[in-house]
Amino acid sequence: MERLHRGVVDLDRDAKARAGVHHELDSVARLLPFAGFVIYYFLGPQRLKKQRLKRLRSRAGANATADLALLREARQHAPPALRQMAGLGTATCGLPVSSATGVELLAGGARTFDAIFEAIRNARDHVHLEYYIFEPDNIGTALRDLLVLKAKEGVVVRLLIDALGSKRIGRKFMAPMHAAGVKVALFHDTRIGRRLRPVTNYRTHRKIVVCDGLTGFTGGVNITDEEDKRTRADAYHDVHLRIEGSAVRWLQTTFLEDWTYATGENPRDMDDTLPHLLPRAEAGDIPVQIVTSGPDSPLEAIHRMHVSAINSANERAWLTTPYFVPGEPALMALTSAALRGVDVRLLVPRRSDSPVVSAAARSYFDELIAAGVKVWEYKARMLHSKTLLVDDNCAMIGTANFDNRSFRLNFEVMAVVYGPALAKPLAAQFETDLHSSAAVRARRPQTFHGRLWEAVARLFSPLL
Repeated sequence: MERLHRGVVDLDRDAKARAGVHHELDSVARLLPFAGFVIYYFLGPQRLKKQRLKRLRSRAGANATADLALLREARQHAPPALRQMAGLGTATCGLPVSSATGVELLAGGARTFDAIFEAIRNARDHVHLEYYIFEPDNIGTALRDLLVLKAKEGVVVRLLIDALGSKRIGRKFMAPMHAAGVKVALFHDTRIGRRLRPVTNYRTHRKIVVCDGLTGFTGGVNITDEEDKRTRADAYHDVHLRIEGSAVRWLQTTFLEDWTYATGENPRDMDDTLPHLLPRAEAGDIPVQIVTSGPDSPLEAIHRMHVSAINSANERAWLTTPYFVPGEPALMALTSAALRGVDVRLLVPRRSDSPVVSAAARSYFDELIAAGVKVWEYKARMLHSKTLLVDDNCAMIGTANFDNRSFRLNFEVMAVVYGPALAKPLAAQFETDLHSSAAVRARRPQTFHGRLWEAVARLFSPLL
């Protein structure tokens, strides 16, 4: 009986224990929806809201009437595919085709920095800069000191830097700028408590310089010694673009919208200065379209423009990118163009600063080569250029890499130059770069571990 009683007691104890466990599991299950909501709220995808300054865009459009006649004539002679592509750019980001009196391809950080410094020295009204990376190194210090000098001369200087990309910039480095009256702002401050919902993934990857509203720069070059071969022998190989004329007003508009978004300043405070910020510019004969994209729009304007341009190619589509992790539409565009006989070339770095991205990129090589795409790896240094050349009448230079992060998560900007003005020098630069590159052959030799590494990296492609 005693043994039976103990058995009953043990069974009762086990039952209570199981009941307790079930109760705890039930409590946890009830909390799961709330935990899921919290995780999704802080870490899940989100669509940012960034105000378009309609009054600013309206003023910029009104100032563009001088070059419309020239553009109408250019459009009449442009292939239908290019006219449709220009319409696509306007429909997806709201910025129309404009004109430039001159565009200049700047190859290398040294040449780019010299041109930017010269434009800033000659500025008389304002200087606006927006950068993903601004380092407190030799070139960063030299630029800071120049901005301080211009501010002391009475020039209005605004500097917008990404809080994550420029995290090494500290108070001590910025003190001279604050003392001189340079206006400095951080894009998406990463410090805890600055935002209820983190936005770590959403960076401004844009590189914009605007001087007096008439001279503008954009491209791949950040403010860092890593881009300057005069300082570092292993500096990145990169290109940038200088634009003169009325098309600069759309770089200006992009900067000012980012500035008001980052600072919270009232856009109406700019009304009195709009004539200075958007001066009337001489009409040019070079059609230029500034295209922007970011997580504030689901339309992926730069992604669509790349795909549209490749699909429109009749003779050639030459792509240069440091990070090649294409989505299905972009990959399909490249392989389809090659299969229909277009000369499709892809130039990527052999040694990237991201081994995972390099492995993911190589995982696409066999498929590309099988379709007829010619793939090269740049051997000399880290390749950082972001360009696309289509036929002889469309050239693109911007800040966007050929990957999901640039197309969907980052704030990016790109200049599309229609006609031969940029296409010719960009083609020459591409061919020059091939001299420092090695062609990737079909059936490239690979070890088992190499194939496995590429396959694993490919799995993470949507996140890279």
